[in-house]
Amino acid sequence: MNNPRYGESTDFLKFAESLIPLGSQTFSKSKTQYPVGISPLFMEKAKGCFTWDIDGNKYIDLVSSLASVTLGYQNRLINSEVRRQLKKGTIFSLPGKLEAEVAEKIVDLVPSAEQVRFGKNGSDATSAAIRLARAYTGKSVVAACGYHGWQDWFIGSTSRNKGVPKETSNLTENFTFNNVDSLRGIFAKHSNNVAAVILEPMNSIWPTDEFLKSLRKLCSDNGAVLIFDETITGFRFSKGGAQELFGVIPDLTTLGKGIANGYPLSAIAGRKEIMQEMNEIFFSGTFGGELLSLASANVTLEMHQEDYVVPKLMSAGESLSKLTEDILNEYQLNDILTLSGHPTWRFLNWHSHENASASEIKTYFMQECFKEGILVLGTHNVTIKHSRRVLKKIGDSYSKIFFKIKNGLRNQKLRSLLEAEPLIPLFKVR
Repeated sequence: MNNPRYGESTDFLKFAESLIPLGSQTFSKSKTQYPVGISPLFMEKAKGCFTWDIDGNKYIDLVSSLASVTLGYQNRLINSEVRRQLKKGTIFSLPGKLEAEVAEKIVDLVPSAEQVRFGKNGSDATSAAIRLARAYTGKSVVAACGYHGWQDWFIGSTSRNKGVPKETSNLTENFTFNNVDSLRGIFAKHSNNVAAVILEPMNSIWPTDEFLKSLRKLCSDNGAVLIFDETITGFRFSKGGAQELFGVIPDLTTLGKGIANGYPLSAIAGRKEIMQEMNEIFFSGTFGGELLSLASANVTLEMHQEDYVVPKLMSAGESLSKLTEDILNEYQLNDILTLSGHPTWRFLNWHSHENASASEIKTYFMQECFKEGILVLGTHNVTIKHSRRVLKKIGDSYSKIFFKIKNGLRNQKLRSLLEAEPLIPLFKVR
């Protein structure tokens, strides 16, 4: 039964699907992630840490546009700078000065960055990094760990590989996070033909003390390019990204998401010797130097240079994690939900109970969160706008929701409380 609270969203989905496959441009924003009938499906506006759906419902946003927003929506300084740039123009027939000025800030902030090129999505940057590595090394095989976008070289190694030639898929091998031997096996199998090792230096699990250092040494010993995909961790874990936090410097780094506080911009940065291959390979896009996104990035990165952002993200993330864990302890629900990852990008890991599956519990949690005015998916993606007052509201709502989950599990009635079929994602990116 569809909830009238989301009536316009549900109706608009039918219209959108008649024109757009899946009704969305982004897999993680689609009906595969949000149960139809009990979820908002389309948004109208956003400000600070709040967002409003097309039915007029207001939410505290813990998705933060898939972790691409760190300063909050409609940041005053960014809006002012973007408006100023808009009066000059959004794109020119030759490069604008902002390309070099923003690149300079990235070189200043990111330890591995000596030169920089821009794209629009994380997939642009990771694919460019792989092409660079192959050009630089003359090798073909890629060892990958984590999620790296939609392009053939990576997605062909996953379960969503339809449309990718097997010959392409066979060139990418996946290894296990925190398991150096799984990478050693790939090097042994492909005898001096590994061009690149690419990984998210951290997502849901902290790296062990020696894991990243061992990867650095393996790549150096075997003539492979080490690539850190910091699409999310960059400008979130620290102002210099996970590489600064963990003290391990890759050869190439890919950046996106928070680089421009939600404006479409990504970057590939790294050692000059490797980046110079950009003069030989073909990586070129009309909108790579689009100036509104660069204007936003210029402001965002300046705030990072002033060390204004990450401390606030850490404070909000740690507070939200503590209040969530305190509630789980109070209701003795640590067996059905565990938290992992960095405080600024905290993963919600759901586990089955004898009276309900993990997907049923997660779907019920989302259902009740949306009713309480909290937009949450699978992680807590905090911004600097998640204030103490906002966090208290989340805590009050979580307390009510987990109390209901506790009773539903105890009385074996949780499944009957669901107002839609349990969510079963078709593809897990991590």
